[in-house]
Amino acid sequence: MTIESEVRTPLATALGGVVASVYNGIPEALIAPAVCLIPDSPYLESTLINGATTKVKINLTVASVVAYNNNAGALDNLEQLMISILGAMPSGYVVGDVNQPTPLEVGTGKFLIAELSVSTYYTD
Repeated sequence: MTIESEVRTPLATALGGVVASVYNGIPEALIAPAVCLIPDSPYLESTLINGATTKVKINLTVASVVAYNNNAGALDNLEQLMISILGAMPSGYVVGDVNQPTPLEVGTGKFLIAELSVSTYYTD
């Protein structure tokens, strides 16, 4: 069991139904619309450590990304993507707030991004 196999991959699979490319981490090349799972800060919070069991709270950011071609259209697309992400969240996750949309330039691409804070627990 790993955090990759028990937390990030199942979350990416659950979000696979949204109309976007879902990345289980930060992609080398970003293709919008996209959903990226990114470690948040703090990333791992120890809740139990003893000789046999380690339990941590895992904090992630679910970043939603859309093309930024038209301000009003991009905002509407971002809102629709975020609502679909919220609807696809699996059980066992605590869902936080969505931050304000922010323009982002990556290479020659212009994007509008918003981030959703989520957390869950992992026991090893």
